[in-house]
Amino acid sequence: MLSTQQLAELRLQLLQEKSEVEGHLEQNDHFGLERGHFHESMGELSSIDNHPADEGTELYEREKDIALNEHYQFELRNINHALEAMENGTYGNCEVCGKEIPLERLEALPNTTYCIEHSPDQVTSRKRPVEEGVWMPPFGKFDMDEKDENVAYDAEDSWQTVAAWGTSETPSDLAFPQDSYTDIYSEADENIGYVEDYENFVGNDMYGNEIKVYPNPQHEKYEDALDEEGIMTSFGDLPAFEHDPYVDHDDK
Repeated sequence: MLSTQQLAELRLQLLQEKSEVEGHLEQNDHFGLERGHFHESMGELSSIDNHPADEGTELYEREKDIALNEHYQFELRNINHALEAMENGTYGNCEVCGKEIPLERLEALPNTTYCIEHSPDQVTSRKRPVEEGVWMPPFGKFDMDEKDENVAYDAEDSWQTVAAWGTSETPSDLAFPQDSYTDIYSEADENIGYVEDYENFVGNDMYGNEIKVYPNPQHEKYEDALDEEGIMTSFGDLPAFEHDPYVDHDDK
């Protein structure tokens, strides 16, 4: 059991820590969080004229301020709780098991009201930020490329449409520089309005008949690619009897 002198020394240590934490929070306006939008803490009026990299740095600093503020607020709550325990005569005993907390632990961490076996800090949280449920690389649950709905217009397609009008990147920023600014965003060569390459130059009537090939640059590019690979279609060769359309099936 703590002696009167030990309890007085621990109380003095708690009061000093409380004064330091409160003074620190008051001095920096709770890490600038009381100034409203983070632009105010930096003297900025808007994000419009800022480079995306600068905005990313400022956002990181803001997130760090929020984390530090929460840390100090948590420490302050523990200090006040420990002072209340002193007033109630329960300080020095674990809130869970009721056993005495070793003096060495109280001297190192006077704001604790738990023994080391029941310290809440030992619990590893399995909770993940709620944003991760939406925004997983590269486009979260709104990326349909690997799903059956890959023909849908998803978040990646939205980004590509916007990026086609220009981004802060230049061709020289890429590992493999491109010749045109319109080719520097992810999957810039992806088909738009059709899935397979041949859909850009093959047509048919409303009943699926009257199939016709319309020669165009895409058709020539497709044929060159097949010739280079030595195959008849993008998914491989046709069955043997279909190689020559003039061969009668009965003659095989």
